[in-house]
Amino acid sequence: MDSARAPIWPWLGLAAVIVLLDQLTKVLILANYQLGDSTYVTSFFNIVRAHNTGAAFSFLASAGGWQRWFFTGIGVVATVFIVWMLRAHRGQRLFSFALACILGGAIGNNLVDRPLHGYVVDFFDFHWNFLSGIFPGGHFPAFNIADAGITIGAICLILDEILRIRRGR
Repeated sequence: MDSARAPIWPWLGLAAVIVLLDQLTKVLILANYQLGDSTYVTSFFNIVRAHNTGAAFSFLASAGGWQRWFFTGIGVVATVFIVWMLRAHRGQRLFSFALACILGGAIGNNLVDRPLHGYVVDFFDFHWNFLSGIFPGGHFPAFNIADAGITIGAICLILDEILRIRRGR
């Protein structure tokens, strides 16, 4: 389908679903867990309540508070840019899927959590002994559905570029 004629609404709808699932799960965590609470699920996975005032891997978490609005501002700029990119490339399915996933994650973390709470609510806690040399106790930093959406989107962007390069050969 021609990019100019393809509808943008399915991609915005996917982003909205990610935001809704992200926020629903965060509401459940906030209602049922205190900060630091943890529920054992499997030998390598727990549900926890963690707050991240920084960026990925808690980067700038102890910066004094200015980072809340800085990351919110980045979220606004990213949202506008991603919607613009979706309008221009909405017929490119993998690329648009990737952008929609990133958009949903950026909105959930930076345009809802940060202004509302002052931090991002994280709750997935994966841990393996082989990670002990990298992360304390082998616990990968806690994350949420928005983070998963951003990660899936980033992987799909890389895959899209690899496929684009292969088609160009």
